Amino acid sequence: MNKLLQQIIKFGLIGVVATLIDFGVLTALTELFGVHYLVSAAFGFLVANVFNYLFSMRYVFQSRFTKEERHKEFLLFVLLSVFGLLFNQLFMWLFVEVVGLYYLIGKVLATGFVMLWNFISRKLWIE
Repeated sequence: MNKLLQQIIKFGLIGVVATLIDFGVLTALTELFGVHYLVSAAFGFLVANVFNYLFSMRYVFQSRFTKEERHKEFLLFVLLSVFGLLFNQLFMWLFVEVVGLYYLIGKVLATGFVMLWNFISRKLWIE
């Protein structure tokens, strides 16, 4: 199995767990605590991204940064994640407010777009 396929499989597995964390936080905050879905989505995204950083950098990507440069790697990861968050919020707003989908359906669709962004951007700028 070539390296790219192995990376995609590992990224996908970690992404599934991160997505479950993201959806769990979103649903819990929205349904149990009455938090607006966009605020809940932001918190879910942030928690899932911390998990994703820790596991992706350990099991998926080989960082081009040295141990002394790990802070740069983390800052770049956060920056790329912020763009991912913006895409997530934009797509969720679009699917919920413009298209009229239920917020969890909008989240599923937004997640697909953001996962594609995350893999490509990390492959290009972190590895």
